[in-house]
Amino acid sequence: MPARTSVLVTGNFSDANMQLMRDAAPAADLHFVGKVADAGNLLEEVDAVAGTLKAPDLAKASKLKWVHSWAAGPDNDLIPEMMVSPVVLTSSVGNGAIPLAEHSIGLMIMLNRDFPRWMRAQADKRWERFTHPELKGLTLGIFGLGNSGSDLALKAKAFHMRVVGLRRRPELSVPGVDMMYTIAQFHDFLAESDFVVVTAPATAETTGIFDEAAFRAMKKTAYWICISRGGIADDAALLKALREGWIAGAGIDAHSIEPLPSDSPFWDLPNVIITPHNGATTFGTAQRSVEIFADNLKRFVDGEPLRNVVDKQAGY
Repeated sequence: MPARTSVLVTGNFSDANMQLMRDAAPAADLHFVGKVADAGNLLEEVDAVAGTLKAPDLAKASKLKWVHSWAAGPDNDLIPEMMVSPVVLTSSVGNGAIPLAEHSIGLMIMLNRDFPRWMRAQADKRWERFTHPELKGLTLGIFGLGNSGSDLALKAKAFHMRVVGLRRRPELSVPGVDMMYTIAQFHDFLAESDFVVVTAPATAETTGIFDEAAFRAMKKTAYWICISRGGIADDAALLKALREGWIAGAGIDAHSIEPLPSDSPFWDLPNVIITPHNGATTFGTAQRSVEIFADNLKRFVDGEPLRNVVDKQAGY
């Protein structure tokens, strides 16, 4: 009789979600622990782990075939030892697409209508009315058209916006995108956009791509928004662009250093809205992570291809 598949699941889950995972693979033995450090000798016996492993954990898990990351971006999982390991790595990419697109729309509206001005007036109990723009007719440029970028394109259409996109594979069409640019047309894409929303992962190709030349290519009336990963913009260039008026402002959820240090100059800029990498922190995101893993768990036990397999060299 073949041995049962053994799976270590890290995290804290409701009884309903633990049952959801058990029901996905009744022929597997699921071991639930709060964190990897609580697993003890279990690591030596498991075939799969849901959670992030450090180098000693990976070395200890001699029977391991698959690791699933609860995160959409597997940055913390791609340690050197994982990069060279034959273990398959999957992610929860797509879990936060809906709230990240919503967060982008929220930041766009707040920046476009200068919500901070209203908030300052409210704090001063001051009735201050002013004429502000609409999103209708403006062009949204989406840098990266994965799950969150694709959902954002559809949401922007509900606000009567024109949508342009830039992605690594421009030949793949995306509903709601009126025009697709290639990376060779990066500055043309920027010059066309009233809002530039970054939804791309941080990779060797994207890190620091928003440099001084990129921000100078944008309209002076345009806003830059980052909801995916910090480091895609060169912080010094972004700071200079915001201070000197190369662009109108920014909405920043993902930062190159997190938590953002209290002495960071970005906190004090009047044309910037800071959120603490919080755009996808929703109950729905957490639930979709469980559902993605449960589906992959069934596939793993049944010997079927897994979803969201990470290209370790590409970084996503």
